[in-house]
Amino acid sequence: MTLGMIEPAFHVLPDGRRLAHRFTPGASGDRGPVLVFLPGYMSDMAGSKATLLFEEARARGEPALLLDYSGCGLSSGAFADGTLSRWRDEVVALTQAVCPDRPLLLVGSSMGGWLMLLVALAIPRRVAGLVGVAAAPDFTDWGFDEAQKALLATGEVLYEDNPYGPEPTPTHPALWREGQTLRLLGGEIALDCPVRLLHGQADPDVPWAISLRLAEALRSADVQLTLVKDGDHRLSREADLALLVRTVAALRAQLICQES
Repeated sequence: MTLGMIEPAFHVLPDGRRLAHRFTPGASGDRGPVLVFLPGYMSDMAGSKATLLFEEARARGEPALLLDYSGCGLSSGAFADGTLSRWRDEVVALTQAVCPDRPLLLVGSSMGGWLMLLVALAIPRRVAGLVGVAAAPDFTDWGFDEAQKALLATGEVLYEDNPYGPEPTPTHPALWREGQTLRLLGGEIALDCPVRLLHGQADPDVPWAISLRLAEALRSADVQLTLVKDGDHRLSREADLALLVRTVAALRAQLICQES
């Protein structure tokens, strides 16, 4: 079976936002956490990493959840209205609606790596483990120069060249302003679950030193960082994807063993 054979479902929030998602419940009796993939900035659940992890989980009879934030992919809403707290709360609401009270294994790509931390801090008892792929916490700070920050502070939208498509990449002032209040790398991140971080050392968008800072800031003693010397930001080559699958599978097996 392929991902396209599972039609997206829609969870409607109280204000009418419709969150597109795909869910495979796993085999009856599966004791492991639900894999939840959190896409990066302006990305969605149709990306190669999300699709592969979902298919791998389904083939093994393991539960997995893909989603589109509001304003992205198949979900309703305007991207300009998106903020980190808005998308964090959407993830929390969706996981509670689709797989209530089940433990979660969050996999966050780029901005999704910041979101996975915010989600885990919001519902720490539900989050069993984290996997970050070029995780980008605090990118509203280190990701912009002073001139760009000054522009955003005036309420103007910042447009930058997009190496991944023809249209410029917008940063909306509401997302930037709020992001500055949600920074995590300046102190201890009070999470104790196992964390695995993957980062390419040839990443032009998120310096791999950010993953080093994140590993240091996390309170958890079980944090492992894997650097891919020639890896880019997306880490979507065949070997990169194989590394991601192995990393997620190994962490899931560890979490099941710890629960036994």
